[in-house]
Amino acid sequence: MRSLIRLARDSDLENLASLVAHYWEFENIPGFDRARILTLLTDFLSQPRLGGCWVAEEGGRLIGYLLVVYLFSVEHGGMMAEIDEFFVLSENRALHAGTALLDTASQAMTQKGITHLQLQLSTQNLNAKRFYERHGFRSIPGRGILSKALLASE
Repeated sequence: MRSLIRLARDSDLENLASLVAHYWEFENIPGFDRARILTLLTDFLSQPRLGGCWVAEEGGRLIGYLLVVYLFSVEHGGMMAEIDEFFVLSENRALHAGTALLDTASQAMTQKGITHLQLQLSTQNLNAKRFYERHGFRSIPGRGILSKALLASE
């Protein structure tokens, strides 16, 4: 059975927040606050210039999502995107919903003129690394991720 892939809409917010909770649990990301996540997702969906959120739906139920943010890059020749969050429920991964999400989002971004797609990945998540490599992603030799918080988390 093939999943329906589409842009997220306001009516998906509650289910999308539940998927975010699953993702954060899977990745051991602390501090999930449903009300805060709902506010962030509501704001994000209302501003498509910031990026996009695609969802995978199976039998009327959301089973995954891919959220990308857009940013300008001189190095990459214009607008590029970064995958902020990408998750498919484990029991639905064999349905290739992740591939469908990534392919659909990539095609949509290409049509918008997005020049490059990148992501951050836990070094322990070897299954995800293999997935991304099968889909054309490559490590950037000599580069690592550095991060600095500018605002304290609430």
